[in-house]
Amino acid sequence: MLCALCGEKMAIGRLRLKPRGYDFPPYRPPSESNSLLLRVTRGCPWNKCTFCSMYKDMPFERRSLEEILKDIDAAQELYSDVTRTVFIGDSNSIVIKTEDFVKILQALYRAFPHIERVTSYARAKTICKKPAEDLKKLQEAGLTRLHVGLETGDRELLSITQKGATPEEMITAGQKAKEAGFEYSLYVLLGIGGEERWEQHARGTAEVLSRIDPHFIRVRTVVPQPGCSLYGQIKAGTFRKAEHETILKEQRSLIENLEVTSTYLSDHLSNYIPVDGKLPEDKQAMLRVIDEALALLAEDDSVRKKFMRKDSLRSL
Repeated sequence: MLCALCGEKMAIGRLRLKPRGYDFPPYRPPSESNSLLLRVTRGCPWNKCTFCSMYKDMPFERRSLEEILKDIDAAQELYSDVTRTVFIGDSNSIVIKTEDFVKILQALYRAFPHIERVTSYARAKTICKKPAEDLKKLQEAGLTRLHVGLETGDRELLSITQKGATPEEMITAGQKAKEAGFEYSLYVLLGIGGEERWEQHARGTAEVLSRIDPHFIRVRTVVPQPGCSLYGQIKAGTFRKAEHETILKEQRSLIENLEVTSTYLSDHLSNYIPVDGKLPEDKQAMLRVIDEALALLAEDDSVRKKFMRKDSLRSL
């Protein structure tokens, strides 16, 4: 399974920039599909999550400021007037020196005068460690949104999946990022507790999300990919994948227990059904969508077959 921060390859201008030696991030969130991609780091500095197959053969490294500025210059020649949003990769690029990141942001805004949004992946642990004044400097320099993988708010599951952060650290990071002025987009993995731990996953995740009240909650469904340890656990029979009904019940419990003012989005092809809305006002309508899907799943075999096709997705 790609981590909850996973995305797809490519955005603006790959064919025209690639011959210039432009270095593209290999992944981005689906919400950044039309963004210019700028690679600041390569790989993931943590790279231990059991559900993630990304970056496994890629050592983490920080690109030089000179290389990054050259990429900005190359993109400016082609896309200065059309670029409105920028996504910075790879994973957790805010781990670099704050002063270097500020220089990168300043160069971006000089090169692309119509920018409306600049976003980046980030780890909760890194946000916790980064001084509040550094986060504020990044926000004031024009980094507007952070994409962060919560995956689950349950303490046991955070440990089992080797996420590298506790529920308290997840909460602290979210509150700290919001105080700095960032839009905060949190990712949740439906099914990460398997068939046995779905209830604690739903409860713990709802509790942490409610404490943070992020701007966006984005859900993905676990589809383990070859290369991650969870895939091996399923093959060995040590992890029992959640049934389709369980995934829907888990999502229902999650939404029912949320006390947030967030936008909730099922914006990924791994999800069985589209459950989207603004909380709390759309909660009952969202729950009805799930209830209808549960009823159809019990009555219509074609619905189960459709869900089963999702279970075999590769290269998410």
